[in-house]
Amino acid sequence: MSGVLAGKAAVITGGSTGIGLATARRFLDEGASVVIAGRRQSELDKAVAELAGDVIAVRTDVSKIDDLDHLYAHVEKTRGRIDILFANASIAQPHTLGAIAEDLVDRHLDINVKGLVFTVERALPLMSDGGSIIVTSSTDGVKGGPGRSVYSATKAAGRNLVRSWMQELAGRRIRVNAVSPGATETPGLASLAGDMPVADFFSHLAAGMPGGRNIQPDEVAAAVAFLASHDASGINGIDLPVDGGLGQI
Repeated sequence: MSGVLAGKAAVITGGSTGIGLATARRFLDEGASVVIAGRRQSELDKAVAELAGDVIAVRTDVSKIDDLDHLYAHVEKTRGRIDILFANASIAQPHTLGAIAEDLVDRHLDINVKGLVFTVERALPLMSDGGSIIVTSSTDGVKGGPGRSVYSATKAAGRNLVRSWMQELAGRRIRVNAVSPGATETPGLASLAGDMPVADFFSHLAAGMPGGRNIQPDEVAAAVAFLASHDASGINGIDLPVDGGLGQI
């Protein structure tokens, strides 16, 4: 690795598995210190044991303001600042129009929209001027699709928040960008397989990808690390697809 994030202090929500965990590993490899946040203590403990480097885990449900305040109090105590914020925590649960439950909508909005807003809002006092915020959106935020309308709408909302925040934080030279993965082989995606074997589910998704394969978490992590680095100093307000071209068809 090139050490492009050497000396940087990073916070990653949804950091215990999947894209968040892969990004934590990439940030550490690039020289950053990392705080990972997630809802499940057992997964956080496994992540810390797996990762090598300066990493701390804080149990956090981003839908709860008190949890976010606790997270950032710990970050302030142990790191003193945030140079990179990767707001990655989100949920996706299958749902069909005509049978959408109210609590499913509430949960998606609480985590994917409200949680995102306050993950960024509560981080601002600790954010370094000239820092970088990256938000996880999705190809679904542009394309949508059956069985995921509410999820897709929340991802479109996150993309538009980036457009506004980029302008609001310009005076502090804080860049705000989104990254939009396509079908990425993570435990979260595997949980949507239902009764289908996970391997068959992933194969089914890969068949719809232009390159005939799904995205790997490390590929998304590489894009996030780029957006967080000085190499992307002229990039602001974009949505970077990491989807194998899926969003273009």
